[in-house]
Amino acid sequence: MKLSPRTRVLLLTWLSYASFYLCRKNVSVSKTALQDVFHLGTDALGYIDTGYLAAYAIGQFTMGFLGDWLGSRKLVGVGMIAAATLCAACAGATGFWFIAIPFALNGFFQASGWPGNVKALTPWLEPAERGRVMGLWSTCYQVGGVIAGGLAGWLVRAGGWRSAFWAPALLVAAVGAAVLLLLPEREAPPKAKRQAVQRELLMMPALWSLGLGYFCLKLIRYSLLFWLPFYLERALHYGQEHASWQSLSFELGGTVGAVTVGFLSDGLLRGKRAGAGIGGCIALAFAFGIYVKVGHLGAWPNFLALALVGACLFGPDSIISAAAAQDLGGTEAASTAAGFINGLGSVGAVLQGALTAWVSRRYGWDALFTIFLVLAALAAVALIPMWLRERTRASQGLASSGSV
Repeated sequence: MKLSPRTRVLLLTWLSYASFYLCRKNVSVSKTALQDVFHLGTDALGYIDTGYLAAYAIGQFTMGFLGDWLGSRKLVGVGMIAAATLCAACAGATGFWFIAIPFALNGFFQASGWPGNVKALTPWLEPAERGRVMGLWSTCYQVGGVIAGGLAGWLVRAGGWRSAFWAPALLVAAVGAAVLLLLPEREAPPKAKRQAVQRELLMMPALWSLGLGYFCLKLIRYSLLFWLPFYLERALHYGQEHASWQSLSFELGGTVGAVTVGFLSDGLLRGKRAGAGIGGCIALAFAFGIYVKVGHLGAWPNFLALALVGACLFGPDSIISAAAAQDLGGTEAASTAAGFINGLGSVGAVLQGALTAWVSRRYGWDALFTIFLVLAALAAVALIPMWLRERTRASQGLASSGSV
């Protein structure tokens, strides 16, 4: 059966971004093995995370800008193959630096994925459907995280921690090759128009509002992505296999949240992405309050509370970084908008490694979850300027189209 170009774009970009996670969750699941084999302290494990995320943040700003010039097919395809090569190199590590350096460089090329794929989708979607389509599409990074975590956990048990790096890398390289060969692209807007939109976009308070809100959310999300298995093993004394699967509840809940908030932003909220984001952030603060109370009561209370946290986090996370970025950047600068928002978010994520290690060691894990509650509330406050812009445009009868 021959697929339409739009369907091919939706399927290939979904598969592409989901696959990126196969080269992203390796260290998270392998942390206890790396700690034992290389005699690494908790701080050293945090430094590996920080190096990866610092390179990822720099890459977001760089790749976001390049995506509007090179096009999505080249940016994403080459980025995937480069990330896969560097991830595979980690399998030959003999010490801290031989993990930290290639994993950080892997992070730089991983940054091609989000702005490149968001740009690839933008010309194929009408503004009125972006919330629900991108909400469904954004399940790629929850499903991708679940599959990557489960696969890496199985590989660690079945073939040792090294296999958790080289085996997923082969799959990512294969998907990258498919993107280079098969991803359809529409003709880019004129160069002068792209330049004008990019310049105007970077001066918009709304863009900074989304970026600052995402700063808070991504700090929380990456701390949980990188540390949940470790926390469940060390603090709640789950076995390694149990911890690996238990942590997946966070992303399973996230799929529900992303889809729900996407539909709400198109339907009930009529394109008001920031309104959907603010509601999700407030719900997230309450979810962390619940988790602190019930997370230690057993496997099922922990599983359900983590799923609730995931639903309340991934909802605003996906709407801010995808549909809202497309609304601001449009076909001319969607990659720049997505890269900038995700780049500011990744600056927050850079802090999570050292912050998580220090707070958990000095004050305990419940204190860390309380900090996350506060950050969720701050994210809601940061989104207010974007919310005010949306209300003003709605009162003037302007669609949330992509024109800045």
